Amino acid sequence: MKLYMHPVSMTSRPVRLFVADSGIALDEEVVDLFTGAHLQAPYSDINPNCLVPMLVDDDLKLTESSAILKYLADKIGSPAYPKDLKERAKVNEMMDWINTNFYREWAYNLCYPQLFPHLKRRSDEAQAATLEFGKENAKRWLKVLNDHWIGPKNTYLCGNKLTIADYLGAGLVTLGEVIRIDFSPYPNVQRWLAAMKRLPNWDKVNEAFNGLVASVKEQKFVTLA
Repeated sequence: MKLYMHPVSMTSRPVRLFVADSGIALDEEVVDLFTGAHLQAPYSDINPNCLVPMLVDDDLKLTESSAILKYLADKIGSPAYPKDLKERAKVNEMMDWINTNFYREWAYNLCYPQLFPHLKRRSDEAQAATLEFGKENAKRWLKVLNDHWIGPKNTYLCGNKLTIADYLGAGLVTLGEVIRIDFSPYPNVQRWLAAMKRLPNWDKVNEAFNGLVASVKEQKFVTLA
């Protein structure tokens, strides 16, 4: 198997962390997002989405982080993707919620327009409106994550057992660290992230991501305050 990825990619990091924690043997190939390698041949020829990650396993190509996590977990029989129908349905629900409701506002209307020039709006007014919209909705979804999904009793997103939903969720929620989001108003989210950061391979897998956070520490961002 081969995983095409970039180490700071928010969607590559969950897969790489699950692979490391699960001891899955595969080759990794870095697709350099910062030089535009994802938009050029040969990568664009094998993945017309021009995004990472992508998993290749013999004749199978998977191009979505959520699908890759599910496939790998099933391939090795990981308890992180339970076989019980109802338990699995809750993991799928959580992953869909993270990928749609949460990630849309969190990433594309708050974080990414401030980090990537090609996602910045064309006027200052449009940029400000986008960030305000993203900020208010991010607060809403963080409150739902804090109060409903995790709550005061759960250690993880789907209860007290680690699942692939936690791998996906932690990779996307920690994007907020780049723009210095203060998670203290969301103590259950803080507690869950702390649990994820205690995983044995968290620091190693997130080394490049932590470097990105450090590299923009002097930059001013719109956050949730």
